[in-house]
Amino acid sequence: MSELSPFFPGTQIRWLWSASSIGLLKECAYKYYLSRVEGWTEKGERAHLDFGTFYHHAVETYDRAKIAGLDHETALFEAVLIALRDTWIDGKPWRLSKTLDASDNASLKCRENLIRTIVWYLDKYRHDTAKTLVHDGKPLVEQHFQLDIGDGYALHGYLDKIVEFQGLPFVMDRKTTGKILSEYYFRRFDPDNQISLYTFAAQVIFKNPIKGVIIDAAQVAVGFSRFDRKIISKDQGLIDEWLGDLREWLALARSYAERGVWPRNDKSCTFCCFRHICTKSPGVRQKFLETEFEKTEWNPLTPR
Repeated sequence: MSELSPFFPGTQIRWLWSASSIGLLKECAYKYYLSRVEGWTEKGERAHLDFGTFYHHAVETYDRAKIAGLDHETALFEAVLIALRDTWIDGKPWRLSKTLDASDNASLKCRENLIRTIVWYLDKYRHDTAKTLVHDGKPLVEQHFQLDIGDGYALHGYLDKIVEFQGLPFVMDRKTTGKILSEYYFRRFDPDNQISLYTFAAQVIFKNPIKGVIIDAAQVAVGFSRFDRKIISKDQGLIDEWLGDLREWLALARSYAERGVWPRNDKSCTFCCFRHICTKSPGVRQKFLETEFEKTEWNPLTPR
């Protein structure tokens, strides 16, 4: 097993899997291949991803400050300061609303809305009954994990936070979205690959009967931000079933890699970033990929 690559040496067989890579494989083998094996990503900014990254860093800063003994206002100040620093890029602020074109389909993901969402979220939950758990004096936030699951495979990722809520331990996963926080929105997380993986990982890491995941969602809208949370409970039977299914998917991925065949799932094309590529004849796809996408050198084995 290579320590420098998520693939077995000299192959396209992945041994290190995250929730996102598993999800891509389940969605479409060819999409997984283009994204995770060849490393193609869309050119240009990634406003949704960046917004989520900045948001998570800020609320993590708040959590650590609170555990360190700071009061709410001081911890909030630290969180906002981090967000302002993170969004000062190349000598200018990241995505100010007044500079965004009206046609920008991610216009809600801007610096002002980020700061507002951070402040309103932390104010709403300043007396949160979901208490951050502490281990060896350190808050259990942004917990990286890498778990051996046998046959040379491992799972990895980051848990936003481990909390105690109503006397029970849960993973808390924070989401930002432009969608209304209705029952329909939360329904997508049950069943959900990421939720099952996080529950399983937390159970193993903390040797604790983690009961599931609390989705802490923030809706970013025009002029306001709204928040809601939903508990997604998982009993052991469901986790065992998910893990059994996962082993079948990993065996399938190995088979694809060994044969060099990555079938396309044309029932998952609607919102796929590679949709345009798949409309082209196989002989010219490479040219379109090189024009519309770029290759990344991100390695999941490199700590973030």
